[in-house]
Amino acid sequence: MHVTPPSPPLKRVPPAAWTVLAWWAGLVFTFLIRFRLPGESGPAKLAGPLFFEWDGLTWLVVSTALAHVAAVLLRRRPLPALGLLLAAAVLACVPLGVAEIPLAQFLAVDAALYFIAAGRARRTGILALLGALTVLAGYLTVRVLAGWPAGTSAELAVAMTAVIAWLVGHSVRQAREHAETLAATATAQAVAAERLRLSRELHDTVAHSIGVIALQAGAARRVIDTQPGRAGQALGVIETVGRETLSGLRRMLGAMRHGEPSRPLDPAPGLSDLDQLVATTTDAGVHVEVRRLGERRPLPPEIDVSAYRIIQEAITNVVRHAGTSRCQVSIDYRDDELAVEILDGGRGARRPQEGGFGLVGMRERVNLLQGSFSAAPRAEGGFRVTARLPLPAEAR
Repeated sequence: MHVTPPSPPLKRVPPAAWTVLAWWAGLVFTFLIRFRLPGESGPAKLAGPLFFEWDGLTWLVVSTALAHVAAVLLRRRPLPALGLLLAAAVLACVPLGVAEIPLAQFLAVDAALYFIAAGRARRTGILALLGALTVLAGYLTVRVLAGWPAGTSAELAVAMTAVIAWLVGHSVRQAREHAETLAATATAQAVAAERLRLSRELHDTVAHSIGVIALQAGAARRVIDTQPGRAGQALGVIETVGRETLSGLRRMLGAMRHGEPSRPLDPAPGLSDLDQLVATTTDAGVHVEVRRLGERRPLPPEIDVSAYRIIQEAITNVVRHAGTSRCQVSIDYRDDELAVEILDGGRGARRPQEGGFGLVGMRERVNLLQGSFSAAPRAEGGFRVTARLPLPAEAR
């Protein structure tokens, strides 16, 4: 059973909590720098005339309440929430007696900009950034028009933090979208590969059996009046092959129905099942001679299955198209590859090579294993199919 690992603790903290934390961090910092800290000759910032008065503390309480409301709204209505945070930042400046909106009062806005840019549409993120920069510019403009001192340099630094927060959030959103695109592409490729695999399995499972059934049915029809015994044997072969094919189809459809198409279809045939394939084909009227060269040894599953399927499809083509009663299969266990060859002496020159899926499927199997494949009529008559499947180093 697949278990999803838990996300890191920091990632489980909601954006609202980070926004509130940023506001309180800025508020605490605002108070600290207005006291003389150890090692300092005096406070880093002088307190405004209203800072320690009830009027000033009321402004700070109101702005803090707005910041908390904005944090609650941030997930559902990001732009109104950002508007409340900007209002809180402006109101918090009233008791401070400062010429600009300090960075400490803008930390919560920066946090909100990050989360909006990271989690919302690009248009929403851009509107949020423009709104924050507009408030900063408007604050300075009002002070300049009123003839009050304006901390333009300090405000530019605050504006830079807003842009950086937006850029970081935008980068996070782009990285997530890229990862989602890669995941969707990988899923589509996996689905396409799975469909191709199932189509190959379906073709390989059915094509050979249908060819044998058609051949046996034709033989039974010809001798049913004169040799009922042979006709009965042919019908028996048809029944057996039909049941085996139906059983394989049920397994395949069952795997698809239960959402496990990537599960190996049971059983997965290999070269060890070649004798049964030869016996079935011989019963259908085509004698198959098998020659094994080299030292027989276990093969990787993908090579074993592919070699069997290539031989099965080639023999099926002999049964259906060659018009001959014999074919030869050679399996050569070489040091660095497995070579397979299927020869027949039938109607190779007239055999259809286009429009079907048999040769295409064989070629695809070989290409996936980085091997070489050829299928063509022989000069002396008949048809030759060859496949060379390279072996991995551990299988040599």
